[in-house]
Amino acid sequence: MKTQPQGASASAEGAVLGTRERVVRAASRLFQRRGYEGTGIKLIAQEAEATLGSVYHFFPGGKEELAVAAIQHGDREFAEMLNAGLARSDDPAVAVEECARALASALRESDWADGCPVTATALETLGRTPSIQQACLEALRNWQDVLAAKFLASGFDGQEARELACTVLSALEGAEVTSQVFRSEEPLLTTGRRMAQLIDSRT
Repeated sequence: MKTQPQGASASAEGAVLGTRERVVRAASRLFQRRGYEGTGIKLIAQEAEATLGSVYHFFPGGKEELAVAAIQHGDREFAEMLNAGLARSDDPAVAVEECARALASALRESDWADGCPVTATALETLGRTPSIQQACLEALRNWQDVLAAKFLASGFDGQEARELACTVLSALEGAEVTSQVFRSEEPLLTTGRRMAQLIDSRT
């Protein structure tokens, strides 16, 4: 998942974004890179070039409320990337491979820092914060729906489209983490090729 480099965020965005949006984007980046537990409100405010008072003004529920907004932001951003990748080809196999390539390229450009915008937060808060868990669940469902819509439009029936979407999303999520650990595009590129072969075999 490609995001703006940390540190270049607020100054570049500040001229065109309001305080709330800067705070949400900063939180999304920091949770993505440092995790939920490793990110404090003060650090988010500093990254967004905002005061603590303004952060709590927009998010009186504190970090948990802000995390939900940050995950929703990441949800939209990742869905846009998926849609853009899938739109590159009418062939769903080619389109999925293009998505894997786009993920790999963005991850490399971020120096392997910007993986899935919800994974770290979802795992850290599992079973402890229902509102965050619900936001993560909705994000994953949304991304799966984006993929399923592509498969439906390509002629797959409803059940096959949903199952393929679940398989592809799960594979890409795992490959993205593996690429981060290996600091290599190859896991994502290999997964993209294999998913394309799977989709071709179902047509």
